[in-house]
Amino acid sequence: MGSKWRKAKLALGLNMCLYVPHQKLEDSLPPSSSSSSSSTTTSINHQRDAANVPERFSSDAVPLSPVSPSGNECRPTTPTPSSSGLQLSKSSPKSSKRTCSICLTAMKPGQGHAIFTAECSHSFHFHCITSNVKHGKQICPVCRAKWKEIPFQSPASDLPNGRSRINPEDWPRDDAWMTVVGQLPSPRLDSTRQISSFFHASERGTFDDDEVLDQQDETIEENVFAKDSTKNNSIEAIEVKTYPEVSAVPRATCHNNFAILIHLKAPHTSGGQYGRNQTTFPPTTQNSRAPVDLVTVLDVSGSMAGTKLALLKRAIGFLIQHLGPSDRFSVIAFSSTARRLFPLRRMTETGRQEALQAVNSLTSNGGTNIAEGLRKGAKVIVDRKWNNPVGSIMLLSDGQDTYTVTSPSGAHSWTDYKSLLPISIHRYGGTGLHIPVHAFGFGADHDAASMHSISEISGGTFSFIEAEGVIQDAFAQCIGGLLSVVVQEACVKVECAHSNLLINSIKAGSYQTSMTADAKTGSIDVGDLYSEEERDFLVTVNVPVDESSDEMSLLKVRCIYRDPISKEMVSLEEANEVKIQRPIIIGQSVVSMEVDRQRNRLRAAEAMAEARAAAEHGDLTGAVSLLESCRRALSETICAQAGDRLCVALCAELKEMQERMANRRVYESSGRAYVLSGLSSHSWQRATARGDSTDSTSLVQAYQTPTMTDMVTRSQTMFLGNPPQRKLRHAQSFPARPWPR
Repeated sequence: MGSKWRKAKLALGLNMCLYVPHQKLEDSLPPSSSSSSSSTTTSINHQRDAANVPERFSSDAVPLSPVSPSGNECRPTTPTPSSSGLQLSKSSPKSSKRTCSICLTAMKPGQGHAIFTAECSHSFHFHCITSNVKHGKQICPVCRAKWKEIPFQSPASDLPNGRSRINPEDWPRDDAWMTVVGQLPSPRLDSTRQISSFFHASERGTFDDDEVLDQQDETIEENVFAKDSTKNNSIEAIEVKTYPEVSAVPRATCHNNFAILIHLKAPHTSGGQYGRNQTTFPPTTQNSRAPVDLVTVLDVSGSMAGTKLALLKRAIGFLIQHLGPSDRFSVIAFSSTARRLFPLRRMTETGRQEALQAVNSLTSNGGTNIAEGLRKGAKVIVDRKWNNPVGSIMLLSDGQDTYTVTSPSGAHSWTDYKSLLPISIHRYGGTGLHIPVHAFGFGADHDAASMHSISEISGGTFSFIEAEGVIQDAFAQCIGGLLSVVVQEACVKVECAHSNLLINSIKAGSYQTSMTADAKTGSIDVGDLYSEEERDFLVTVNVPVDESSDEMSLLKVRCIYRDPISKEMVSLEEANEVKIQRPIIIGQSVVSMEVDRQRNRLRAAEAMAEARAAAEHGDLTGAVSLLESCRRALSETICAQAGDRLCVALCAELKEMQERMANRRVYESSGRAYVLSGLSSHSWQRATARGDSTDSTSLVQAYQTPTMTDMVTRSQTMFLGNPPQRKLRHAQSFPARPWPR
C-alpha cells in the first residue's frame, strides 16, 4: 500500500519537474554577497560547475543567454528572479541522506532534481511540493505551518475582473518555465531600506576609462571601404523622390497650400551585417556597418523585484549577445541613487562574458531616481576618450522619479521634465553630441509623460512595455535599428524654383525645420537613418497664376549627409526638381496616393495629440470623439478605399486608443502610455513598441525596417528555444499597486 501511495504522489509531480542545467562560465552563479533582510528564506539548491567568477559581480543570478532553436540542448534554462523570494544557493544540503516527506525518497544534490526549503526549514523535492501548492495547499505537510512564500503561484489574477497579468497563451507551454516565471510574487519593499553596498562603493570621478577602439579593425575597415569604393565607384546613396499633390494646375488658376511630398529612403546595409537565416549572430564584421557605443540605464528600484528583474536581465543578455567586437557597451543601474555597474567595454568574447556577469549581479531595492541614472549615463558618453560613430542610451523604468519632478505633495511639476535629462545630450543643446535616449516605460505605474519627454528632447523614441513578456522583443526592435545606421547628419534643403513662389509650411513632425525670412528656402534636420528606413515630409506652397508656359517648376530638393563608415560628407549634386503641367483646361484632378497617405498620417497624429490633451484635462468623452471623427475621415480617403496598409494601421490604432480612453482608470493605467508611444512613433517616423506592435500579426507595425523585423523574429525564436505565439488583449495592463518609489 505504501509503495502504491508513494507512486501516486510521484505521478502528481511528473509534469512539474524543474530541469536546472549545468551552467557555463557566463551563467555561473557568483556567491551571494549579503543575506536577505527578511526572516524567511526560500532556496533551490542544485549542483553547479566550479567556475571562478570575479567577486565584483556577486549577486543573485539568472541565465542571460537565450537558447537557440538549433542548439543541442532542447530543455530551457531557468531564469531565477532576484529579490523575488526564490534565491539560488551554491551550498548543498547539510545531509545528503535527507528524505522528501512527500515522496519519501532521498534528496541528494546533483541528481537533476531541485530542492525546495521552506521558511519553516523543512525541505522537499521541488516537483513534489509544487504539485501540492498547485492544488491549493499552502501549508507545510510536516509541521502544518502556513507559508507566506510558496514555490508556485497560479498566473491568475491580481487584475480587475479576473484578468491575468500575462495571458498564459502568450508563453511557451513549458511548465518548468511557468513554475518559476509564470507569476512570481514581487514583495513590497520598503524604499527606505538600506541600499545595497554596491551603490555606496567608491566610484571614479571621470569615466574616461573606456576601452580603446580596435585600431586594427579601423584600418581594415578603411582598406575594405577604399576597395569597395574603387570597385563600386561609390556607396549606395539615399534615394530622394518628390510627389506633387496633383500633376497639373490650370494656367489661369492659383492653388493655395499645394502639397509636395519629399520622400527619403536610406540605402540597405551590405550583406555582411548578419545572415537573416542564421540561428545565431556571428561576430559582427564592422566593414558592413557602423559600430555602436550603447549605454543602458536600468531601473533596479524595489518595484522591479521578481519576474520583472529576471526578464530584464534576460533581455539585456540578448542585447549583449548580439553586439559585435567593435561595439562597446556600458550599464548604469539606478534606484534611490545611481552607479556605473559596467564601464564602456568592447563586446569581444571576454567583454560579453564580463558584461553578462555584471548584469546578472543586479538586485532590486530603493526608490526611483531617473535623473541621477541619466546623469551617469550621459557622463559615460561625455567623458569617453574614444568615440564609435553611433552612440545611444537605452533607458528603462517602471516607476516615477520621486527626486526631481515630483513635489512632496505628490503633484507633478510638468515643467521639470527637462531637468531629468542632462543638457549635454539634448538634441538641440548646442553640444554637438547626437545621443538619442530610447526610453522604455515598463508596466502601469511608470511616468509615461516624463519618459516621453526624455525621448523627445534627446531625439529618441518612447516605447510602452505593457506586458512583461515583450520586454526582450521591444529591446530587440530598438537594437535592430541601432545596429543598422547607414546615414548620419542628414539634412534636406528645399528651394523655390519659381520667382513668384513662396513656401507656406514644412510639416516634419519632431524634426527641426527652418525657413529664410523671404520664404524662398528651407531645411529639415533629419539626422540618423537606419538601413532601408524611410522619411516623408510635406512642404506646402501657394501656386500662382502663370500663363507663360505649359510647365512650371516649383521646388528644388537637395540632400546632404555623412557616411558613418567613411565619415565623409555625401552631397547629392543632382537636385530633384518638382514640376507640374500648366494647361489651359484640365479634366478631373487625381490626387497623388503618396501625398494622400502622408496627409492621413499627419491628420491622425494631430488627432492623437488633441485627444491626449483633452484626456489630460479630464474630457475623455471629447477625446474619444476626436479620435472617432478622425477615424471616419480616414476611412473615406482614397487611400482607405484602395486598402492602403498605413491607412488601415492608423484606423486600427485610433480604435485601440478609443478603447484605452474608455474610463479614467484604463487611461491612467495604459491609455496615456499607449497614446504617447504612438505619438513618438509618428512624430519621428520610427518604430516603437506598444500593445502588440511587435507581434507579426499586429496591424500597428508602422515604420519597422527589415533589420528591426529580423531582430524581433530572432528574439521570439530564441526565447527558450521556441517562438512564443503571443497575442495581447486590448487594454491589458499591470495592476496599479502603490509601490514605494
